[in-house]
Amino acid sequence: YLYTRRKAMDYKEIISQVLKHEGGYVNDPTDMGGETNFGITKRWYPDLDIKNLTKEDAVEIYKKDYWDRYKLDEMPTNLQHIYFDMVVNMGARNAGKIMQRACKAKGCDIEVDGIVGSGTRKAIKNCNLENDRVKAYRIKYYCDLINKKPEQEKFFYGWVRRSLEV
Repeated sequence: YLYTRRKAMDYKEIISQVLKHEGGYVNDPTDMGGETNFGITKRWYPDLDIKNLTKEDAVEIYKKDYWDRYKLDEMPTNLQHIYFDMVVNMGARNAGKIMQRACKAKGCDIEVDGIVGSGTRKAIKNCNLENDRVKAYRIKYYCDLINKKPEQEKFFYGWVRRSLEV
């Protein structure tokens, strides 16, 4: 999976891939997101009927609350899919830190604060950040998470597989 060039994907292709990774309804007490359907969690949407959420509703939530809110249209097209998938899977702050760490490792002078504003977007473009570097830092994030929360290790294989597929 590593060292592959990906063609740019549009929102429809990206959301389709994210929904495939997220799957349907799950209520695993050890999952940090809690009750989840299509990746939409009760933790972040407490007033939503998660169990009866439709795929169409999930797509709408992702467009408004993730794609538009985090300005994915302003991200380089070769990184939109991986950044969006990380925002969905681990939250915007963690996804931002991964992007910033990957830039910093390429020599960019950038603060790792998790906030992806115009400075981070500029650094990402200027350092020509590539998918494989982001994938590596994403996997490192999961390893660090498991070191802090060993009960999450049961999700590790799926996280790594997902990281390599995007």
